Amino acid sequence: MTGCGDATGYGDAFDAWRADAAGPWRDYTHHRFVQGLAAGTLPRPAFLAYLVQDYRFLIHFSRAWALGIVKAGTLAEMRACAATVDALLNHETSLHFRLCAAAGIDAQALDAAEEAPENLGYTRYVLEAGYSGDFLDLLAALAPCVLGYGEIGARLAREAAPGTPYRDWIDTYAAGDYQRTCRDVGALIDGAVAARLGPGAQSLPRFAELSARFRTATRLEAAFWNLGRA
Repeated sequence: MTGCGDATGYGDAFDAWRADAAGPWRDYTHHRFVQGLAAGTLPRPAFLAYLVQDYRFLIHFSRAWALGIVKAGTLAEMRACAATVDALLNHETSLHFRLCAAAGIDAQALDAAEEAPENLGYTRYVLEAGYSGDFLDLLAALAPCVLGYGEIGARLAREAAPGTPYRDWIDTYAAGDYQRTCRDVGALIDGAVAARLGPGAQSLPRFAELSARFRTATRLEAAFWNLGRA
């Protein structure tokens, strides 16, 4: 999963979008923040600043996935979106609560944290994709976060320094449960594309539009890492 041209196992549509956004995708998945997690050199205050903002991000991200239930066309799509909402609200946020609590940042402080402009811009872009677009627009905007973190987690689990203090974060996204979520989301995207665009979907102008939306969300993901400043 380290090369932008490699298959990820997260689905055909994702692989195509990822390849089309090769430069921004590498900026995102190999950002200096990510490399600092792997090497263990990222300053702890920078990590905590990011973690607080990421908690706030997950609240809006969960709302966007809940909007997917509204935009979905089938019961299976609705169930897939609902399962992702559950994974975000009841599992991924627990990492943030645990790591922040260990640093003296309680749940009340997390909820009271002011959202940074980068956070506002990214989350509202994703929500707007759902409000103004269709189910595919929403999925293309959501995909870089879910699947990018899966790719990053899997890579860092292999490459991270043995003594990195960020092993807990890495293991969360490399773990089987999260990787299954990524495969399920990839399958959801492939199924939604096939149902709506039909055979030869990747040659259609509509698929190129979705790829452009994915690329924009990827750029916003790369910028989000900049919130991790010491």
